Amino acid sequence: MFAAPDYKALYFELFRASEQAARLLHEAQQRAEEQVMAEDEPPLRLEEPLRPHSREGKARKP
Repeated sequence: MFAAPDYKALYFELFRASEQAARLLHEAQQRAEEQVMAEDEPPLRLEEPLRPHSREGKARKP
């Protein structure tokens, strides 16, 4: 006859592993943010998107 699994122990093992994974992701994000902030490059500038009704290709009036 087989012994029943110790669900409480399995739950805590899974919980600890998920906590460790969340902590690792958080630390990696912090390191990435610190690297970006330490770089001496200008900030990223996003251009305005084209509007669907824009007259792209037609000459603009000055």
